[in-house]
Amino acid sequence: MRNLITKTLAFGSLALLGLASCKKDGALVTLNGTTTAPGTLTANTTTPVLTKATLTATSVTFTSTAPNYGYSASVTNTLQFDVHSDGFAKVKKEVVLPVGTLSQSYNVLDFNNILLGMSLPTGVSAQVDVRIKSSLSATAGIIYSNVVTLTVTPFALVSYVYVPGAYEGWNNPGPQEDSLQSATGNGIYTGIINFTTGNNQFLIVPVKNWNNKYATNDGASIAGPSSNYTVVYNGANNFYAPTVAGWYQVTLNVNNNTISIVPTAYYSVIGDAAQGWGTDTDMKFNNGTQTWQVTTALNTTGAFKVRKNHDWGTSYGWPTSSVSPNLTSSNGNNISVTAAGNYLISFSVNAADNTQATYTAVKQ
Repeated sequence: MRNLITKTLAFGSLALLGLASCKKDGALVTLNGTTTAPGTLTANTTTPVLTKATLTATSVTFTSTAPNYGYSASVTNTLQFDVHSDGFAKVKKEVVLPVGTLSQSYNVLDFNNILLGMSLPTGVSAQVDVRIKSSLSATAGIIYSNVVTLTVTPFALVSYVYVPGAYEGWNNPGPQEDSLQSATGNGIYTGIINFTTGNNQFLIVPVKNWNNKYATNDGASIAGPSSNYTVVYNGANNFYAPTVAGWYQVTLNVNNNTISIVPTAYYSVIGDAAQGWGTDTDMKFNNGTQTWQVTTALNTTGAFKVRKNHDWGTSYGWPTSSVSPNLTSSNGNNISVTAAGNYLISFSVNAADNTQATYTAVKQ
């Protein structure tokens, strides 16, 4: 019995040593008694140059040697990206390479989008780790190459899509046609649109013509407070906002082909400097500047505030009686006007709890 226990312990120790060896990136490992070697990854540069002026130029090329499993095997190779400080504790981005491909090049646009998809700040130098994950299946034969560290500075690449629909008379292009913005060019576009009563159908187009469109093959989803659709490029059906008229945040994700239409807060100017303390002057969300705006006449005999959803439950004014671009929703003072005239008022909530905001009032 003692010999049996000793042999069992020895076998268990060897098994643990084998498992431990599998965790080392780039090291030789043993699978089913066969020595396996991961591929070796190199990059043609560790400091890719990223500029808007060179979007189509090659920024970086990754090349790997083939992993060796000790026998002929069908191998899936995946490029993995992570921020350097994370050490691949949680991979930020993965790109599966075509079977048999050991080299992958990226132009400036595509590589910059990968970095933006990792939520890296723009205009700031950062270090990014890259490695190759090789596998025989989702759970078997997983080995990793060495790690290549790049120093990169991603840039913001604002992009837009456009939203023709019944709310603006199906004019494409048209003066009232709204847009959705992707602030970082990461494939997620958002905007806020006012869908009026009975005018809740719309489409999304990549440019201001009817050559191509983002649409759906789903049926209308209008009964609930929000709508969600699977997006099909040049699909057969229009999108529908819910039947209840109002302001909705529209989010188009071309990475996973989804769109959501969700009700959102809206804002207005109110006060005796405008139309009176009982009448709201509604603001419109500008999806380009990402601010609420309205051009309206203001006089010097009164003052005004900005309020949310036509309700005094949340209204914004100066935190002190002095002139300030900062507003607070907590017992703020009325905003006075120094010279009568038409003003472009821009308003933006800048805190997660909606207690702080900024505004400008520019005389036209």
